[in-house]
Amino acid sequence: MGWIISAARHDRLDALRGLAMVWMTAYHFCFDLNHFGHIRQDFYGDPFWTWQRTAIVSLFLFTAGASQALAVRGAQGWPRFWRRWAQVAGCALLVSLGSWWMFPRSWISFGVLHGLAAMLLIARGLLAVGLLRAAVPWVLGAALVAGAPWLGEWLGTRPLHVAALFDSRWLNWIGVVTHKPITEDYVPLLPWLGVLLLGVGAGQALPPVVLAPPVGALRRKLAVLGRWSLSYYMLHQPVLIGALMAWGAVRG
Repeated sequence: MGWIISAARHDRLDALRGLAMVWMTAYHFCFDLNHFGHIRQDFYGDPFWTWQRTAIVSLFLFTAGASQALAVRGAQGWPRFWRRWAQVAGCALLVSLGSWWMFPRSWISFGVLHGLAAMLLIARGLLAVGLLRAAVPWVLGAALVAGAPWLGEWLGTRPLHVAALFDSRWLNWIGVVTHKPITEDYVPLLPWLGVLLLGVGAGQALPPVVLAPPVGALRRKLAVLGRWSLSYYMLHQPVLIGALMAWGAVRG
C-alpha cells in the first residue's frame, strides 16, 4: 500500500491502488457474507478466492514499492518516512487486537500491514545505501518470488524440530514454512518482499510524466481513494461487518 510517498502525487499510481481497494472491498464483503452464513464458499482452499487474494495483495505491495522508489527520488526525508511508517505499524497492531477479539483461534500476527511495515524498513534501508539500483530490484525481487516455494520444500526435509520452529508464530513471518499457518491473514517476507521490490524497480524505471498525467473521472475517484488507502483499509471491515450484523438483527 502506498502510504510512504513523496509530496508530489502520481495519479495513475494512486488510481491503481484505489482499484485494489475496491477489489479488496468486494472480496471482504463476500468473505463476511460467508462468515455470517449467508453464502457457502471455501475462501481458504478454492482457487477462485485464493488467487483473488494473491492478486489484491500483489497490487498493494507493488504500488507500495513503486511509491517508495518515487519518494526517495523526490528526496523525502527520514522524519516523514518514520511518521508514515509509525501509522502503518500502529494500524498493524490494531488489526492484531481486533482479529484476536473476532477470531481468537486464527488471529492475525503477521498480515498485510505487519508485512508492509517490515518490508518498507528493508526497502528504504537498501535504497538509502544504494543497493537497489538499475536491475538489482528486478533480479532480487524475481529471485525472492521464485525461490520462496523451493525454500519451503527444503525446510520440509529438515529435522522436525527445525521445521516446527520456522512454522511457529515466532518465525513464520519469514515465510519459510512447511504449511500455511492458521490465521485470517498471512503476508510473510517471502515471497512478498519480492513483489514490493519489483514495485521499487518499476518506480525507478518509469518517468514521473507517465505516472501523473490527467486522468478520467473514474480514475480520479480511484486516485482519491488510493490516497486515503490506510484510513479506508482500517475502516472498511468494521463498516461491512457492522452493516451485516445490523441487517441480521433487523431480520431477527
